[in-house]
Amino acid sequence: MPYIEIKKSFYYEFAKRMMDIIFSSTLLILFFPIILIVALAIKLDSKGPTFADTPERVGKGGKPFKMYKFRSMIENAHEILRENPKFAKLYSEYKKGSYKLKDDPRVTRVGHFLRKHSLDEVPQFLNVVKGEMSLVGPRAYYPDELREQQKKYPHTRDDVKVVLSVRPGITGYWQVSGRSEINFDKRIEMDAAYVEKRSILYDLVIILKTPWAMVSGKGAL
Repeated sequence: MPYIEIKKSFYYEFAKRMMDIIFSSTLLILFFPIILIVALAIKLDSKGPTFADTPERVGKGGKPFKMYKFRSMIENAHEILRENPKFAKLYSEYKKGSYKLKDDPRVTRVGHFLRKHSLDEVPQFLNVVKGEMSLVGPRAYYPDELREQQKKYPHTRDDVKVVLSVRPGITGYWQVSGRSEINFDKRIEMDAAYVEKRSILYDLVIILKTPWAMVSGKGAL
């Protein structure tokens, strides 16, 4: 996918990468007991793997990558939604709702809790260490989500190109400002604004706001 690069200094890029590696490695160690508890809860609650088997996301430069997430839905949830005729109406609502569903029947009991407090996203620290994601950045979008939403909101095409010039983040500006309550057009606008404004200080402010967003579960689905 095409992108428009908003250049920042070498010092910023280096400092951001070092912060990503140090923070993510430390948090993976600190979260290790929670990771074990969550993994066990998922296995006891429903049939299926511990990690979500989701379609690839679009990363920096439009390159696809596999995002690590704890499974919060029933097994094969994405294929069921897109291919099972019984879910055709739900899939239509999913696309109309900026690829979010408020009452998603595919979410498991444990999954509701994980999603509300963003615990399903903890494995993404591995993506950060690998260099596929950053601690702070835009949302990691699905390819079909970007295609469909740009048809619905054609004025967002330039913002999408800006967003795809950087690594997607575990958290970001829109995630701490309402999260899933924000529609695609506003969300991509906020993501593009972050890319243009980004700095180490701005990243730290967003990181400091993230724990409250996780604890409160504001806007989570």
